[in-house]
Order: sequence, then structure tokens, then C-alpha cells
Amino acid sequence: MTIEQLYRIFEQNPSIQTDTRALQQGDLFFALKGPNFNANLFAADALAAGAAYAIVDEAPADPDPRIIVVDNVLNTLQSLAKFHREQFDIPFIAITGSNGKTTTKELVHAVLSTIYKTCTTQGNLNNHIGIPLTILRIRKDAEMAVIEMGANHQQEIAGYCAYALPTHGIITNAGKAHLEGFGGIEGVHKGKGELYDFLRARKGAAFVMWDYDYLRSMSEGIPTIIKYGTTDANITGEVVRSEPFLSVEITTGNQYTIDTQLVGAYNFPNVLAAVAVGQYFQAPPELIKSAIESYTPTNSRSQLIKKDSNTIILDAYNANPSSMRAAIENFAAIRADNKVLLLGGMMELGPESLQEHQGIIDLLQQYHWKDVVLVGGDFMKLDHPFKKMANASEAGEWLKAQGFTNTHFLIKGSRSMQMEKVV
Repeated sequence: MTIEQLYRIFEQNPSIQTDTRALQQGDLFFALKGPNFNANLFAADALAAGAAYAIVDEAPADPDPRIIVVDNVLNTLQSLAKFHREQFDIPFIAITGSNGKTTTKELVHAVLSTIYKTCTTQGNLNNHIGIPLTILRIRKDAEMAVIEMGANHQQEIAGYCAYALPTHGIITNAGKAHLEGFGGIEGVHKGKGELYDFLRARKGAAFVMWDYDYLRSMSEGIPTIIKYGTTDANITGEVVRSEPFLSVEITTGNQYTIDTQLVGAYNFPNVLAAVAVGQYFQAPPELIKSAIESYTPTNSRSQLIKKDSNTIILDAYNANPSSMRAAIENFAAIRADNKVLLLGGMMELGPESLQEHQGIIDLLQQYHWKDVVLVGGDFMKLDHPFKKMANASEAGEWLKAQGFTNTHFLIKGSRSMQMEKVV
């Protein structure tokens, strides 16, 4: 079966599912497989549960006209996504970066949704499966698409661009994240820069944080660059305050202040990116302001939680050396007498991991804290004056036993550490 023929079936059944537990009547079931699972084994179950068709790459013993056999289910899913993408002549904005890409995606979506029918990545479905599923959710009446792209090795972003075909792009930053897969910081720049490479070749447009010299040089040659930053940019702004929530003053054009519900000055570039996108696509300033001010972070991303007399900054969705440093320095700047940090290990740092964890320990020792608990990972392998806990559950038990009052907490760590369990 050709992609064109499969697309005609998709047009009649425009809902795709890869998990039989979430199937709805009339879905197309794509039987993906990986090292630890093989959904081909559940094709018959999917049909029994109401799927219109099952797309498999292992022919069943009992033939069924509703089972479509292809060479490779994942490749077919991606090819179908590309074919669907090619039916649209609307802006497709791709967002990647070491830190802040999900928050930036959510803010950009909030701003654009004030005047356009905008589709975006749900949650963090930003990989080789999530991106094609996101594209295939875009309906024919869409006016904007915002696609988040996560990556931990080179050529990954290039692969996503091949079927997402972005017209516009944002690299939030390129810091110390996934160093193991990328092969060091230069590898991170190269890998994230694949988005710029695609936009350069396709004569697209990039929104560039002009304060970052490395993004300036990486973006050279892209025909349309919209600059945002503190100075010398199309959109400029400055931090008014960052405690407890971030407030940003836009200092170009119609000057105005945005009072966000985001914790930390490190969210300033994310806010500025959303303003730049909104203004470029002619959203009125008052709608940009209200959209950003209405956005409430969820999913353990820079959440501010009040519990009795205590204040908790829960930023446990992920962590790398760049984001960990920013969070610690922001926490240090908060005016509070009692501060406690519970920090989980940072993953995927390769041979630099011990050095990077030691760097965080050195940074912590520059400040006075009421208490510091370092949890799991390579923190367990290093000598330091702080408390060591094996996992988040153990740290949570310790925290419960302390009976802290009138205390500020920072809780952060890599996703696998599940530091949200502390609270």
C-alpha cells in the first residue's frame, strides 16, 4: 500500500493510536515495536477494541482485510506525517533547545491562540514517535502549528525536520544537556543547530535570542532573523522582578509589563521569545500580555507551591548542569531566611558527569543554606558536606520528619530521579 492510499484511509479515520489501552472507536492502530515491546502481537486486540485498521510490519497468521502490512510501522507513521504536513501552507514553528523548550512552546501556543487556530505538541511528545503523532493531529482548518523537538544525539533534529518541514524555528539555548549523546558542548551546538541548517537551506525564518553570541553565529545565513534580547534586537525587554514570580518589561514599541506566573529569571528568554513570535505574527500587545499572564506552569516545571507556612519551588521535570545552575542561583537570590535544597542527580552527561556534579557542589558551597540534600546519581559518588540520599522516596521521608516551617524549598533533578515524589 502506498502512502497516498494510506492517507486516504487516514482522511476517513483521522485519529491514530499506538496504545491499545487508549483506543477509541474508529482509530487507526499503528503497531510500533521496540527493544522491550512488540505491538504487532496486539493487532487483533486493537481491532476487537474498535480500531478501524491496524498497521503492522509482521503479517498475522490469520489474514484480516483490516490489517495493513507495511515494511516498517515507524517509518510509515513518519512518512504519513510528512504527507499530511505537505497538505498545509501555514507557518510551522519548530522549537528545540537544552532548556526551556516546553515552557517556550506553551507560551508561544498561548500567544498565537489568541488570534489563530493553533495546534501544538501535547505534553512532551517531542520525539520520533511524538512528533509525527502531533503532526497527524493537525486538522485542515489549522492556521498555525507549534512543534517541540527534543533530542539527545546528532542528526535527530535533522530527522524531525525532514517530515515536520518547519518554516520558522527557535533554539532556546544550547547548554550542557545530553552531553553523552551529543559528544560534548560543541556536539550540542551542532545537534541543536540542525534546525538552523534546515531553515537556512529552506530560506526560512528564525527567532534568535540575540544576547547569546553562539546563537548569533549559529544562525548566520538564515534569510529572516527576528532578534529578541535585552539590547540591539527587534524585541527587547528586561526583568522587572523575579520574586516570587517573574515580571518582564517589554522595552520596544508599545512598552508594557508582563506579570507572569513563572518562577525564576531564567524564564525571561522564554517569555521574550513568545512576545517576539506574537508580535511577528501581528498579535496585539494586550493579547500577548494577557496570554502570557494567564499561563500557569504544570507538570513540575517551575511550579510555586504554598503548603502551610512553607514555599516550594518544584522544578523536577528535568535537569542538566545549565538548568541546575540557573535554578540554584535564582533560589539564592530569593529573599528568605530559611532555604532548603533537595537536588537529584543529572543524567546523560557521559564522561563529564562527575566533573559536572562536582561543579554543582562547588556552586552550592558558595552560599549559605539551612540544609542541602543531594539525591542519587553521581552525587552519591562524590565527597561533599551535604546530606546524601539514595532516592526521592528516602529524601521525602527525611523531609517529612523535619517538620520545617516558614521555609523555602527548591526541588529539582533529572526526570529519572522523580524528585516530585519528595512532595
